[in-house]
Amino acid sequence: MIDENKDQATIDFTGTSAPLDNNFNAPMSVCKAVVLYVFRTLVDKDIPLNSGCLKPLTIIIPSNCFLNPQYPCAVVAGNVETSQQITNCLYGALGVMANSQGTMNNLTFGNDKYQYYETICGGSGAGYNYHGTDAIQTHMTNSRLTDPEVLEWRFPVRLDSFSIRKGSGGKGDFRGGDGVIRQIRFLESMTAGILSSHRLIPPSGLNGGGKGMVGKNHVIRESGEVETLGATAEVQMNVNDVFVIETPGGGVVNN
Repeated sequence: MIDENKDQATIDFTGTSAPLDNNFNAPMSVCKAVVLYVFRTLVDKDIPLNSGCLKPLTIIIPSNCFLNPQYPCAVVAGNVETSQQITNCLYGALGVMANSQGTMNNLTFGNDKYQYYETICGGSGAGYNYHGTDAIQTHMTNSRLTDPEVLEWRFPVRLDSFSIRKGSGGKGDFRGGDGVIRQIRFLESMTAGILSSHRLIPPSGLNGGGKGMVGKNHVIRESGEVETLGATAEVQMNVNDVFVIETPGGGVVNN
């Protein structure tokens, strides 16, 4: 709720679901960080980011919900995935911009010698006077992707392709940004894992705008067999198997 006369806002998460059986619970600190991020981006002034930005805001987070879980609830995906959902939710409620890809597309792989972790970009949501951006890290993601040369030098993998996923952003007056397609070929046996979102529910548009495309995860075996994976999965990769991640596109804004 926005009180324009007092320059104050109340962000009330009452009604949030109970803690989840999986690891998508988000500590309250993560939820507050998202609120701070969203409202700071709405201030068109060059001010430092600090706790004073929260003074005009009242944040209500019920106890024992999945945005305020208690021990021993698992929370590893709260920072990387649930934070993105909260961000999209707040921007949508404020009517500022359509959903961005809403995930960090967390890919891990390794064995007893190598361990690697990366997050993968996607499409950003459109606004009322701009299109979304293709192939970009959005909102709560704050990491760079390893250069292909460094990746292939340090790890027994080959980056077969890394391209924009044309047409994955929603179409409308202001289109959503396109996601990407990333294909990594394994030159040594390893275990790989994917932690992602928006594989079933597409990123939403705003003001009647269209949705972005959902992401996809799959493995192409050396034999040519395609093994479809869910949003979260762990899989054994053998020599010449290819892990393919297609990231979601952003939503559309219509005038």
